[in-house]
Amino acid sequence: MSEIINNREYRKKVLKELIMELHDGKSVEEVRERFAELIKGVSASEISEMEAALIAEGMPVQEVQRLCDVHAAVFKGSIEDIHKEDIQEIERTPGHPLHTFMLENREIEKLLNGKMSEAWEVFKADDSNSNIEKLVEAFNLLWEIDKHYSRKENLIFPYLEKYGITAPPKVMWGVDDEIRAEIKGIKIELEKYKGNKDEIIKRTETLMNKVIEMIFKEENILFPMCKDTLTEDEWLTIAEESGEIGFCLTEPAGVWKPKRVNLEKKEAIKASTEATGYVKLETGILKLEELEAMLNTLPFDITFVDKNDVVKYFSQGRERIFARTRAVIGRSVQNCHPPASVHVVEKIVQDFKAGAKDHEDFWIKMGDVYALIRYFAVRDGEGNYLGTLEVTQNIKPIQEIEGEKRLMS
Repeated sequence: MSEIINNREYRKKVLKELIMELHDGKSVEEVRERFAELIKGVSASEISEMEAALIAEGMPVQEVQRLCDVHAAVFKGSIEDIHKEDIQEIERTPGHPLHTFMLENREIEKLLNGKMSEAWEVFKADDSNSNIEKLVEAFNLLWEIDKHYSRKENLIFPYLEKYGITAPPKVMWGVDDEIRAEIKGIKIELEKYKGNKDEIIKRTETLMNKVIEMIFKEENILFPMCKDTLTEDEWLTIAEESGEIGFCLTEPAGVWKPKRVNLEKKEAIKASTEATGYVKLETGILKLEELEAMLNTLPFDITFVDKNDVVKYFSQGRERIFARTRAVIGRSVQNCHPPASVHVVEKIVQDFKAGAKDHEDFWIKMGDVYALIRYFAVRDGEGNYLGTLEVTQNIKPIQEIEGEKRLMS
């Protein structure tokens, strides 16, 4: 047994060394040769542990993220061989969240190899207005990938974090954001086209390769890891909440029913245990259903994070600006934001806890939405910090108000 443990530890050490060599400038071919000689098989969990070790030792997430495409290419053959049976089992389970993710990946590949590649090729040959419009249309379809990534980040990642798997989600979320930003960036360049044809051709090609590489990482690293880690009840919750975010270019192939879960019995237990009493407040008494409906009727979204930085509650209004799912409850607020912006969240919370500030405001334009994002320190009667309240509202309709309205319409 000690020999097996030592071999595993040695292999992890070699994996780390390979990544560091890439980081220090060695070519993929140089590293691949050593990899072929020393590594017989690589599991997704070992890659996860290796990335976690690098981050724990001080390498910034962005550095690991920058190496992500390179080391995925190095490991590709071994990972595909190891996880062939996992992928085949997922393919035989219509309606399962992982099956739906893979269906979406097939549609993304069709888009990239079909309409996107065709539009890219005709644009290369002739950057006329009509060909620019075709490429913009392809990018509009590719933006559907945001729903795919959002479900992954808001439904899958919280459960991985629950089991202590934190490095791969951070790295992958960072790459997802790079892909999103590049889709938006190239679209802007096309809509305000200034003749920079060669730049757009190169960026589009790089983007398509990065999307394909992410599909590989999902199906050969992330999905097998999730399959081995999450319980059926957790997958059921993910399946139930997926529709709230939406799907990319396709729909689930059916309704997945877990083998060990009696859905009818589960619903009966849920109904019998729902609270039916009152909530007594300092300025009144409300039924629980009244309180919840009242919070969901507010013309803005609210989210509460407690003093330990744990998400405790969010409202469910009709017009949400940012996606929220019940999987976020109990999750660290730092893990609910992309790596690139998490430092902003941490600074706000630190200032609130220290009493340096009581609120902080941000405002951003998102298409037809002008989002005002406000953070408030929540304190008790003695000024002790209880948590942070986030309030998000589309203020564009308010900005457009003119004159007065004194009568009912």
